[in-house]
Amino acid sequence: MSEPTDLSATEARRLIGTKRLSPVELLDSAVRRIEAVDHAINAIPARDFDRARDTAREAEAAVMRGDALGPLHGLTLGVKDMVGVRGLKTTFGSPAYRDNVATHDEGVVKALKGAGAIVVGKTNVPEWSAGANSRNPVYGTTGNPFDPTKSAAGSSGGSAAALATGMVALATGSDTGGSLRNPASFCGVVGFRPTPGLVASETRGMAWLQLSTLGPMGRTVADTALMFSAMTGRDNRDPLALVERVDPAALRSLPPIDLASLKVALTPDFGFAPVERMIAATLREKVARFGSVFRRLDEATPNCDGADESFETLRAIAFLGPHKRLVEASPHLVGENVTANVEEGLGYGAADIARGFELQTNLYRRWQSFFAEHDFLLTPSVAITPRDWHELYPKAIEGKPTRTYFHWLALAYAPTLAGHPAVSLPVGLDAAGMPFGLQIVGRRGADLETLAMAAALEALLAGDPVTARPSPDLSALAKAPNIADMDGFYP
Repeated sequence: MSEPTDLSATEARRLIGTKRLSPVELLDSAVRRIEAVDHAINAIPARDFDRARDTAREAEAAVMRGDALGPLHGLTLGVKDMVGVRGLKTTFGSPAYRDNVATHDEGVVKALKGAGAIVVGKTNVPEWSAGANSRNPVYGTTGNPFDPTKSAAGSSGGSAAALATGMVALATGSDTGGSLRNPASFCGVVGFRPTPGLVASETRGMAWLQLSTLGPMGRTVADTALMFSAMTGRDNRDPLALVERVDPAALRSLPPIDLASLKVALTPDFGFAPVERMIAATLREKVARFGSVFRRLDEATPNCDGADESFETLRAIAFLGPHKRLVEASPHLVGENVTANVEEGLGYGAADIARGFELQTNLYRRWQSFFAEHDFLLTPSVAITPRDWHELYPKAIEGKPTRTYFHWLALAYAPTLAGHPAVSLPVGLDAAGMPFGLQIVGRRGADLETLAMAAALEALLAGDPVTARPSPDLSALAKAPNIADMDGFYP
């Protein structure tokens, strides 16, 4: 089922720039793929093919005229259904916004379109991105491309599934407790959580609370970095947007990095996260195949004392601000995850909130001491192998109850609290035959170096079938039943 849409974004862009691939051909290929397999996984429920074709024809004409082309010129793009695209529904997965149509492009979409990307449609999410299972009452469930009966994770689950199946070249995501990294891991693609402030957002409800950030997703590290180069930049409407930015030219041609010079730490659990034994064993088995390449590889972790308490408090406050009024006004239109966060937030007092920030500050400073002695930190991206999507969240891991509906995401929210950049890199399959993601955490602000390290490791692992990026069986998906016909498709 090889098509132009299976090309990496960087290769497709090179061919477009040399007039060997038409943006129209690339879009038509993407549309054929969506129509062939999306019935099985429901990754792109809101589509914009007609307008995309008009844009692709304009992009083709620009190539033929010899116009200056943007870095993403002609590349197909999926936009997470938490971000507004003019003329397209933006539902947030919420029944309260089922018919909401965006009147303008949000800043990040404007930047990506300005770089030449062509929006194909909106990708599926959990309701208000609450939880890491992409199911909502508006568009239903997104299934995993490697097994549609299992979760694609979330909250950027539709983006990850669309990328894994070649429906789009690039896709947007956002990340609080791993919403870029978790679905990337489950679906065998790359998800990058940048240092907060590098990608501006004018719509983040709690703009001063440094937990959530927008970020890029791609099939390869180079694709992800290319997309990131068009996303970085200041916006005075975002108080945390940094004055400095990563050099876009460097992102488009990642600098080489000598793996043999690196001091790397390895931990299966940060010393506190619940992790399946099989996932911890998979981490060690994978790393045993390449760990000797580093200058030093130590099993070590920064001190994460207080991480659970801090994240639970600050996350609840982040939900309370934007969602309290909706829960009070229309409780019947709000799911249990969002309601639980708001109720939890209402239960905290000023002393609890102050303690949450104090714990985060102490954790951050301990992380800086740790990274003074290490260049990078490797962990599993997610604590479990993908499970049946009917399970809203794992209530237990290895027989031990989870603290909250997001406790199973602790491997992701530890770097979130510290504010460090982190990549989920696909590294073959786990013992259950599902994609395994390796989380690479870099120093705060070292986004370019973190992506360069991931690219170097990706190149090293590509030659080994045990560690190379896996691909779903597209022929099987084309023949698979319609996921919408499965019991429980709508939660």
